[in-house]
Amino acid sequence: MSPDERVEMTAAAIARLAGVSRAAVSNWRRRYPEFPKPVGGSPGSPKFSRAAIETWLKSTGKADQLTTAGQTETGTQRIDGAAQSPEGEGDELAGRVQQVPQERAIADLTSGQLLARVMVSLLPRSTASEEPVDVNNADAHIVLDPACSDATALTAVADRFGDHVKLVGQEIEESAASAAALSLRHSARGVPYEIQTGDSLLDNCLGAYLGVARAVICEPPFDIPQWPSEELATDPRWKFGTPAPRDGELAWLQHCYAHLRPLGVAVVAVSPRTCIQPSGRDIRAGLVRSGVLRDVIALPKAMGSLPSTDVYLWVLQRPYGSAAPAVVRMIDLSGLGDAADVPYEHAAWEELFTDADPSVSRGVPRLELLDGDVDLRPSRYIAARVEARADDLVRITERLRTLYSEVGQRGMPSFAATASPPVYAHVTIGELERVGALTIHSRDTPPRNGDLLVRTLGRPPVVATGAEGDGFGIAQVVEVDAGRLDAHFVATFLQTDANSVPVTNTLGVLSRDDLRRCRIPRISLAEQRRYGDAFRRLQEMQEALSTLARVSSNVIDQTIHGLTVGVLAPDRLSLKNTDGLDTTEGETSKL
Repeated sequence: MSPDERVEMTAAAIARLAGVSRAAVSNWRRRYPEFPKPVGGSPGSPKFSRAAIETWLKSTGKADQLTTAGQTETGTQRIDGAAQSPEGEGDELAGRVQQVPQERAIADLTSGQLLARVMVSLLPRSTASEEPVDVNNADAHIVLDPACSDATALTAVADRFGDHVKLVGQEIEESAASAAALSLRHSARGVPYEIQTGDSLLDNCLGAYLGVARAVICEPPFDIPQWPSEELATDPRWKFGTPAPRDGELAWLQHCYAHLRPLGVAVVAVSPRTCIQPSGRDIRAGLVRSGVLRDVIALPKAMGSLPSTDVYLWVLQRPYGSAAPAVVRMIDLSGLGDAADVPYEHAAWEELFTDADPSVSRGVPRLELLDGDVDLRPSRYIAARVEARADDLVRITERLRTLYSEVGQRGMPSFAATASPPVYAHVTIGELERVGALTIHSRDTPPRNGDLLVRTLGRPPVVATGAEGDGFGIAQVVEVDAGRLDAHFVATFLQTDANSVPVTNTLGVLSRDDLRRCRIPRISLAEQRRYGDAFRRLQEMQEALSTLARVSSNVIDQTIHGLTVGVLAPDRLSLKNTDGLDTTEGETSKL
């Protein structure tokens, strides 16, 4: 065995080797079954074989991120040799050293960025040309977004295909269009682009690309008013029918389709109402009957730009010739508990389509969809798998009763009322940093047990426990001197002060300067620990109750589904024992 084969690496060491964050390594472990298994360490801090990790990185194309000469200002240098993307798009020259950006962890992306990554991963490889596109070539590989906002989706296209496509977008808001152009100028790494300003439906500035685009991606604005369909009643874009005033998303779908060339693919995000609204029945039927609608994908909650909305992806393809698929593929991912489990790479989607799990995917015959209201919700055609049998549910229910009893016995911590609120002197985080009571590290610093983690997306600060989950969504790692500060005390008072600071960046995180301005009370370490212990106990109680609520909800959902599909039957004895529990003098039982 060579020395390299005996070397063991932690997840943090892998992140440093690959030039990514620790959270990205955690995502690789979850998303790739072939990722090397731990060879040592503990469950909370596993260790891996360096040789196996390097082999995996090279075999998957992630060797592009291996460092040979350390980090650079713009990313990591590629190792020598032919660097091919894992999808074989062949957009790199053998032996050429390039600068590539570090991979961002899924946990660090906003919901809009997550959706963009998913939509772009559904585009076929043929979207990109084999060579960098010539902007003067009329047959350039065009990828178009008619509602591009700040170019989040177009940036994701550039990340995947590089300069082998030309990006084209239109945005109604002039300020957003300017932001889109600025974003592509700085983040698209030389990809040619064109951004127009105007209302795509009423004033299409992209008319030159009708019937030309290789791909279209679009997340239409979900809050569009009733659009003036009478003005456009005879518009040639409405190939499948004139949308009713309330069916704005069906107008966007047909607008996207009109720009596709033969075999071009459009991925459009829609809300649930577009799948079932009666006024859109004829247009849905036309999309199904013609074979244009290929896939309908239900995503987990909070995957769109508006976190409170459910999102479905419709994948359309302009036919070439008379051949059309006999089925529409329905995919239901709405039950996934973590958005990071949604495929974000084309190869992962191909694997899902090939090894279709009947509880997730089903090819529904077009004739079956055309029956009735043309309901295009995947949940209508895919029966969720019921793993638990009746005795399993009984056992889980008994365990839940025990857990609830334990939580009830533990109870809430008791606190004494104060005669008057204490008046504290305060000290800023910046002052504590200057005197060495704490140190603010970058997000890429592997957190240690007891470090304070300032997180993204407005989530409260937490104290690291040493578990693998510590690496998700970190903005800054604050190393606390335990001999001078209590980490739980700092975390809780920091959260209170940070809530008053306006956050303007897209990840919803405090900047270092804002963090340094936050204040905490100046009290003795013993008093800090009293408060810190109370805060820790309250947080543990909150986590326990949240877990119980989530597990209980899952058990109830499984039980209801089991009853509706016939796997379970009501217990006659339990029903008899509950009869009349809510009756008043027997009157209710006589109803």
